[in-house]
Amino acid sequence: MPQKNILVVEDHPETRDLLAYNLKAAGYLVRTAVNGQSGLELASRGKPDLILLDVMLPGGMDGLEVCRKLKQDPRTRQVPVIMLTALGDEVDRIVGLELGAEDYVAKPFSPRELLLRVKAVLRRAGPHESQAEGFREGGLEIDFEAHTVLVDGQDAGLTATEHKILKELVASRGRVLPRERLLDTVWDTDFEGTSRTVDTHMRRLRGKLGPYADWVETVRGVGYRFKPVAKPEA
Repeated sequence: MPQKNILVVEDHPETRDLLAYNLKAAGYLVRTAVNGQSGLELASRGKPDLILLDVMLPGGMDGLEVCRKLKQDPRTRQVPVIMLTALGDEVDRIVGLELGAEDYVAKPFSPRELLLRVKAVLRRAGPHESQAEGFREGGLEIDFEAHTVLVDGQDAGLTATEHKILKELVASRGRVLPRERLLDTVWDTDFEGTSRTVDTHMRRLRGKLGPYADWVETVRGVGYRFKPVAKPEA
């Protein structure tokens, strides 16, 4: 199996060296960037399998802005991002998740925790066991094999995690998926997420589905259900 390529965007030399050392020791290929601009350039030139992205970066472009640009660029949209945040900065974590980051690690972190998070994100970004192949109704066209979702002919711009969520929902069309099950299947049992994590990603997914947002139903107190209804009026 080819080695996974990880891009580390971190300006602090000691933290950057610590990350690179532990990732290489675990068998990953590692490239590093010291600011947001160089990180974006490296990400677009040689698509990494995962990006570790510090929130606090120099040069006028912080990690949240870098994450936003990564998720807006078709070349890097599907690359999973783990944000590195200061301990206790809950706002940064929530904003990062809403921008499309798959996970976050709070500083100071243990190398073991970091490697577990990296492994978990890479695992859920890989091939998925769900058998859903696609869906087409009205102006919503989903092709999971091609990794595309079109809303009235336009690319919806879903992230890797949003694709996973939609795939689970479509595979269980008409049935309610509890938040806990989504955490287990879209993320995994090693991920220390909460129902809030699911709700944040679901809100972003609905926003990208546009007039078809209501096809993802909230079942209060339980979870979510994919339930297509009559084609929305233009």
